[in-house]
Amino acid sequence: MWDASKCNLCGDCLVKCLYLDYDKERAVKEVTLLMEGKEAPILSKCTTCCACREYCPTGADPFDLINKMQEKFNAFPVGPSGTAWIDLASQVPNQVVPGDPGKPVLSLCVMENQLPEDCISGQMFDGLTFARGGDYFCYIGYVHAGKESPIAQNAQRFIDNIAGLGKEIIFLHDDCYAMVDAKVKDYGIKVPFKYMHILEYMRNYLRDNRSKIKKLGKKVAYQRPCASRYTPEKDCFVDEIFELIGVERPKRKYEREAALCCTGAIIRVFPELAQEVQAKNVDDAIACGADALVTLCPMCDRVLRRPTTARNFPKVYITDLCRMALGEREFPK
Repeated sequence: MWDASKCNLCGDCLVKCLYLDYDKERAVKEVTLLMEGKEAPILSKCTTCCACREYCPTGADPFDLINKMQEKFNAFPVGPSGTAWIDLASQVPNQVVPGDPGKPVLSLCVMENQLPEDCISGQMFDGLTFARGGDYFCYIGYVHAGKESPIAQNAQRFIDNIAGLGKEIIFLHDDCYAMVDAKVKDYGIKVPFKYMHILEYMRNYLRDNRSKIKKLGKKVAYQRPCASRYTPEKDCFVDEIFELIGVERPKRKYEREAALCCTGAIIRVFPELAQEVQAKNVDDAIACGADALVTLCPMCDRVLRRPTTARNFPKVYITDLCRMALGEREFPK
């Protein structure tokens, strides 16, 4: 949540932005306008990638300020068609498929249709309960429509619905984890259940089943989701997983704090910029010598299918990458 008392007007939030060219003077001027409750050009130019939240050295959360002001001034240039899928997400039919009583629930939110086929089967997922549908929709996607109020209005409902599953939860969708681990704290909501990210779950499984792993001996570029800006500490799980399964994460320009978004949020809003960013992202992954681009977010996976296919560059969903090391899938050639 935006905390003006922490802002020292350093300007890093906008100067470091990978999609705009701001110097410190311009950055400070526009942030000051927002702090005064006034409109500023950044509101219509922001790609809603959340990165400025992580760039801020004091934890003031400037993205929250930008997002709230985007909504106040209706400044983000996305029409009703651009938010239709978010508006309808809460209406997706619910389904809970029971698993073993002693095993957790894998919450799929409403993202299952975006996933590669059969990517959540196999030994890692045997016995889990699967929960999907609108009751388990996390609402954080609204930040990509320049709106913060729907998240606040539905946060308690989301937590109550997840709690109603009555088990420990594994969140497949990075957005859902960000909602539970970070965003609900802004609203003073307590989380009454145990939970973990799918990265932690897979790390634990692989660590406990080392004897089943056949090292892949590959290099992969990791596509970091926008929602990871809320919980960047999860990167350690990616590194641990890669070490366990024998893949190298070569250094590249656009990774970790400097990661580019998949552009799913801006394809209809800034189409030319989206194509440019996708090209930079894929080119960078190829240039670092990676054998594939690995995705975590279902939306990232879907959005990046076209540009990776156009370059004949393999794209692998992270659960499938782990299953390859467990002998359940073949690494793409």
